[in-house]
Amino acid sequence: MDDIDRRILNALQTDASLSNHDLAALVHVSAPTCLRRVRALRAAGVIEREVALVDPAKVGAGLSAIIEISLDVQTVEAQAAFERLVLADAAVQQVYRVAPGPDFVLIVQVPDMAAYHALAHRLFAAHTNVRNVKTYFSTLRSKFEPRIAL
Repeated sequence: MDDIDRRILNALQTDASLSNHDLAALVHVSAPTCLRRVRALRAAGVIEREVALVDPAKVGAGLSAIIEISLDVQTVEAQAAFERLVLADAAVQQVYRVAPGPDFVLIVQVPDMAAYHALAHRLFAAHTNVRNVKTYFSTLRSKFEPRIAL
């Protein structure tokens, strides 16, 4: 990855809706060069995907929770089974296996406390291998930046 690739990635992280022509002008390369490089970055998996960032409050999903999960049994199979369960739930935005401390940290976005309670029941209370759940509710999101510094 060279300086041109970094400029392309920085620009796309700011605005992935740029046309190839506008992106090329912004990073000071020709449109064919820009298109070739973007395709190569996608093919290499450097660009995983492009998404729209949606304001949770404006679509009725205003409650953010950071959840620590400790499992009773921590075998590879047990962790994979729990991970499959939480990955399949639409309210779960991020899943991290962590160490030391809890086994998993989840970031979830739900409409309200009733929705959180339903999520907690279907993912944690109903799962026999969950030993401990500790949830932190966001009172203010001061920063949300999915950008990677390059």
